[in-house]
Order: sequence, then structure tokens, then C-alpha cells
Amino acid sequence: MADAAAPGRVVVAGASGLIGRALVESLRSDGIAVTRLVRRPAAAPDEVQWSPGERPLDPEVLAGARAVVGLNGASIGRFPWTRSYKHELVWSRLLPTETLARAVRALGSDAPAFLSSSAVGYYPSRPGARMNETAPRGDTFLADLCGEWETAALTARDHARVVLLRTAPVVHPEAVLKPLILLTRAGLAGPIGRGTQVWPWISLVDEVAAIRHLIDADVAGPVNLTGPTRATANDVGFSLALRMNRPYLVRAPEWGLRLVLGRDATDALLTNDTDVVPTVLERSGFSFTQPRVQDAIAAVVPPR
Repeated sequence: MADAAAPGRVVVAGASGLIGRALVESLRSDGIAVTRLVRRPAAAPDEVQWSPGERPLDPEVLAGARAVVGLNGASIGRFPWTRSYKHELVWSRLLPTETLARAVRALGSDAPAFLSSSAVGYYPSRPGARMNETAPRGDTFLADLCGEWETAALTARDHARVVLLRTAPVVHPEAVLKPLILLTRAGLAGPIGRGTQVWPWISLVDEVAAIRHLIDADVAGPVNLTGPTRATANDVGFSLALRMNRPYLVRAPEWGLRLVLGRDATDALLTNDTDVVPTVLERSGFSFTQPRVQDAIAAVVPPR
């Protein structure tokens, strides 16, 4: 295990995922010690094995840390969302979050800040409306999941500063761009549903920078981690097609998406119209490196 007395140490759960890997690399590049919570036997000095849902996490693992960041959860980008996979989506988030919150509470006044993942799927689809952190929760499966996820994290708030990271889909080939790149490369890209629906998004660079900013910022509660400029599904798809020098012509009808992917996934991720704005993040002094979705795509997709 990493030295518990190391100054500024950060504990990361979910360090093997896209965001977790990038966060750990960023912290280490600045000389910040990281403790990674892993489910397999620990294989490195900075790893600690844990089994959320099976046994409690020893609070001493968190003792002396500046913050603990919870990034666990099965991918929402895997389709279709069958009944069994919905179960996995729920419990792969709730059990780690409950386990971390319990360990944070056990440290009392010495607890580190707790930054817990959530998602912009919390919000309803409301064309024309802008959603800041005070907007109400939606009524979809994903919104309910986010609500339960956040409730689990907030059980630690009497003992620690709790930040709810309502993250937008990350514009990266290992995330939201993965299926779009496959379609675009095959010449099958085009409007998804109407194509004019607003899609929240964020670059990986700004996602990691925002989390690092919030580790030290005097902020608690929900924070929208989403790009500062509005982008529609067409903006994302056409920018990608332009970058890859491929056509953008083949429309995917909403009924077809529901048939192949299921209603829950289609309505929550692809055809929803949700303009989410990073009000709290920007008011706390954060500045974006890639403020437009075109910038984010250009940074991770080589031109053709």
C-alpha cells in the first residue's frame, strides 16, 4: 500500500477504467501519491485489494488521504440493457459507493473529501431547457440509477465534503466515440433519430482536470462535468465524419434504435435532448482546455 503519510495522497476506486487511468497518470505526473483500490490480489505497492459488497473496507486505507475518488460502474455503453445487465449497472455502482461511504464515515472528522461518480443521465429530456445542478431528476431508468447512486454517496456528508460528479459522455475512442467511429469508418454515419437533440459531452482532458480541481475546491454537492458549449448529435457525428473524411448521410431512425438497443438505452443516451451546463464548475474558477466538441474530437481522432 502507498505510504499513508504521503502528502496529498489520493485514493482512487475504479482506477482501471478510462477516467481512472487518466486521473491516476495525471496525479502521478505531478508527484502526488495514489492508492488504487483493486478487486484482484494487490500486485503493486500502491494497490489495496477490496471486495465491495462482500466485506467492509478498512478505514485506515483512507486515513491521511486528501481525497477518495469513486469511479466504479459497469459501462453504460454496452447494449442491449437486458434485465440482468441493468442489475449489473445498478449494483456495480451502489456496492462500491456504499463501501467507500461507510469507510469515510468511520474516520469521522478526519475523513478525506469524497468525490463520487454520477452522470448527467440524472436529468430529464427537455428540449429547449438548460439544466444546471438545481434541475430536477428525470424519470428514466438511468435517472433513477443516478439518484440511488448519489444517495449512497451522500450518507458520508455529515463527516466529509461530498462531491457528486455528474459526468457527461466522454468524447474519446474508448467511450462515446467507439460505436460512432465504427459506423463512420464503414460509411454508415448519419443523423441519429432527429439528429438535432442536444448531447452533453466532455473531453477526457477536461474530465480529469475538473476532478483534480474539485479535489481541492471549496465545493460540495452535485457538479455537472460537461463541456461549456452546446452540441447536438449532428454536431458530434458530423465533426467526426469530417475528421475521418467519411460521408454523413445514413439516418438511424428512432424506432430502429429502440428495436436493436432497447427503449431504455435509446431514450437515455441517444435520442434524449438534454442541454446540461457546468454552472457550479465554472463558478468555482475552472477553465476548460477543450471548450468545443470539435476540439475534443480533433484531440483524440487522427485526421484522414
